[in-house]
Amino acid sequence: MDAGLSEREVNTVMVLSSTPNMKASEIAKKIGTTRLDAYNSLERLQRIGIVTSTADRPMRFSSPSINEVVSHLIEINKEQLSRMEESYDNLISGKGSSSFEQERVLDEPKFAVLKERVHILKRVEKMAEDADESLTLVLGKFGILQLCRNPALTEVNSAAERGIVIRVLAQLDRRTTRFYAELHDLIEVKHSDDLDAQGAVVDSSEVIQYLTMEENPVGRGKEDAALFVESETFAESQLNLIDAIWEEAIPFETASKRFTEEKIVDPLKLTLDSMSFLERIREVLEINDNLPETDTPFNPDAFMASGLEVNEARRALETGGVESLSAFGIDLTSLLRQVGNRIGQELAFSLKDIDGNIEFLNEMMDWWEYAGLGKLSYDLDPEFHIKVELSNKVSDSESLPLWALDDGIIEGALTERYTSESGVLVRRIESDDEEEFCRYNLMISQ
Repeated sequence: MDAGLSEREVNTVMVLSSTPNMKASEIAKKIGTTRLDAYNSLERLQRIGIVTSTADRPMRFSSPSINEVVSHLIEINKEQLSRMEESYDNLISGKGSSSFEQERVLDEPKFAVLKERVHILKRVEKMAEDADESLTLVLGKFGILQLCRNPALTEVNSAAERGIVIRVLAQLDRRTTRFYAELHDLIEVKHSDDLDAQGAVVDSSEVIQYLTMEENPVGRGKEDAALFVESETFAESQLNLIDAIWEEAIPFETASKRFTEEKIVDPLKLTLDSMSFLERIREVLEINDNLPETDTPFNPDAFMASGLEVNEARRALETGGVESLSAFGIDLTSLLRQVGNRIGQELAFSLKDIDGNIEFLNEMMDWWEYAGLGKLSYDLDPEFHIKVELSNKVSDSESLPLWALDDGIIEGALTERYTSESGVLVRRIESDDEEEFCRYNLMISQ
């Protein structure tokens, strides 16, 4: 009480420190007060960091030991006293700035736990109504379905009409793709396979982050819970995270073709070896002079002379054929394997409706041989594996390493089909056999 707690708050802490995970009604009964008064005390104790609550329904509250509570209260009072002394010193010295203190108070983070989907979406609706510049919605796999069944959709579309920049980052699903047509045309939508969160950020000031969601996506969301945070610092950090995902995400028109046209047409991003490409081209062009560390005097004659010359090594590269690419660190074998992986992924996607493992492998092998890419066979000895015999394994500096493309197709098809959740582990093994190029072992669990 000396630290500023009321008698009811003290009694609440005393009860919770000895009996954690209590409901508000149980606390009220213990300290002899109403449940509403108990909630008011619990709200303040949560705000100052003494009491914690779960996102369950009903919420349950806990508190650390009395010693820890008193220590925490002492630190709070020390901080308050320190701020008072600092403000007083500034006031005496004429450096006081009430506007700065007001700004700091305004940026104090505020938290609230929202329960049930209807109340969470009501807050989203309010955010769209109050938005001044931007609103970002993270909808997860079934978020669009829930949004379209709520009045919040109308407010989100209205915000887009009045010029608010609205982005939707989602994980598309075959069952929900059509619902995105209900969003305003000005709203930009992108898809990310790695996204399963749900929330919203408005004007770099307010954030909603879902904590729990009902497993049934078409349910009423009675068990849904979300954290509402009013803090510019937190909102900016969330936006930075969303922006990073947004850059790698796929536009809706492209991603939706998976479900509307049964095709994978996502952009294919190839990777090159890590290196300094500036240093690599300096080596290729045989430039031995070090780069200057400071600005050097401009010599017009030398500049004009160099501009009329073409590096001899550069001339040689123009007529060097595909092998010249390796001079720049561009590994065609790696690039063609990545292209092959993508072709294999599309092949597996086209065969996704085939349930059985053997049936899928038979169809993949039929397509492979029909395309004239070589011969595939599978065997059980010493373990279940696919044996790969490529049509042409010859590779020299003047020809494209198409064997890497062929092998990449098999690798891509198998890894797309057999993910970590499928119960099938795929391992590629090089072969010493002259006829056999490699084999893929498939460890199929019971």
